[in-house]
Amino acid sequence: MKIFITTIRTLVGILFIFSGLVKANDPLGLSYKIQEFFDVWKVYFLNKYTLSFSIAIISFEIVAGIAVLLGWQKKIFLWCILLLTLFFAFLTGYAVFSNKIKTCGCFGDCIPLTAQQSFIKDLILLALVLLLLAYKRYLSPLFKAFISMLVVIITLASSLFFQWYVLRHLPIVDCLPYKKGNHLPTLMQPPLGSVSDSSVITFVYTKNGKEIEFTANQFPQDFNDRVYHFKKRYDKLIRKGNAEPVIQDFSLNSSISGVDSTNEILRYSGNTLILFVENIDDNSLWINDIKELYDLLNRRSGWLFIIASNNTKQVLDLISQKIHVQIPLFNCDATVIKTIARANPTLYLLQKGFVINKWSYVDFNEAIKNIKTSIRKNSY
Repeated sequence: MKIFITTIRTLVGILFIFSGLVKANDPLGLSYKIQEFFDVWKVYFLNKYTLSFSIAIISFEIVAGIAVLLGWQKKIFLWCILLLTLFFAFLTGYAVFSNKIKTCGCFGDCIPLTAQQSFIKDLILLALVLLLLAYKRYLSPLFKAFISMLVVIITLASSLFFQWYVLRHLPIVDCLPYKKGNHLPTLMQPPLGSVSDSSVITFVYTKNGKEIEFTANQFPQDFNDRVYHFKKRYDKLIRKGNAEPVIQDFSLNSSISGVDSTNEILRYSGNTLILFVENIDDNSLWINDIKELYDLLNRRSGWLFIIASNNTKQVLDLISQKIHVQIPLFNCDATVIKTIARANPTLYLLQKGFVINKWSYVDFNEAIKNIKTSIRKNSY
């Protein structure tokens, strides 16, 4: 029995650590998922705390996994992971039975699971945790209490530092559709060989006070306008297809004319720099780097430099007040920008729709150096 319980302890501990590390790579991803639940529940006042909740959950997952592996304070941490597992099971169960949320973000964007898969995983994990609680007497500490406590403290500090780092410099492992090397125009099209949804037009009529549904090729034999009274029509899904593009709703519309310029920008034959900005804060020191980029690329052939934002007026005011230049501005959906720009703002370098590189605002100096090097090479 001791070997069996020790095996379960190892499995549960590793699963918690792995789950926490995957999410620690992109704390904003979990934050947006938490916000999705809050929006469904209409508790909007909690949205400003979602990133704090995300960091706390991720850190606790990793620490709890380490503590369980070490066997340190086993009673406390076993109860804690039981409560956390129940919490996750509630969220995934809600997603399954409400059909309001498709994914739960258990392993972030790197290992996407459906709500059903996440719920089953949580139920299995719950059974394993209950077994550990029932037979905790077989769980022996691996080290002395002081050493275990020191390892837990170092783990907590490391997890917090790692999350701070990726929030400033972008995720270490990029699992999003806009990662380096991806060709955006291709991902915006349905996959090759995919099948579209199959639907049929369905009519709803009332007859003698009762609703009756039928399709265009299945009209009742006694149909006439005196007996049947039209109520509505709709498209009834017959077969779900798989023709949804990986990238949806990405568009760049001119802030002046409103014209959709997405295809022209993504298929530009030279180098395209796009600065994605979600909002402006009081510490927008990166604007000086944008001025340097503008001076470097202004009127230089083979380079297109634009800004995309969900708040172009705010960006325009900042540019006008701080650096007094004219950079083309384009409207982009706020949700799309949250996916594209895990740091605010984020600079992308594209070549004919391929993502060549991207930089967080704290790495704009590196971006400028890389662009200068590229210009020098092409000038020879």
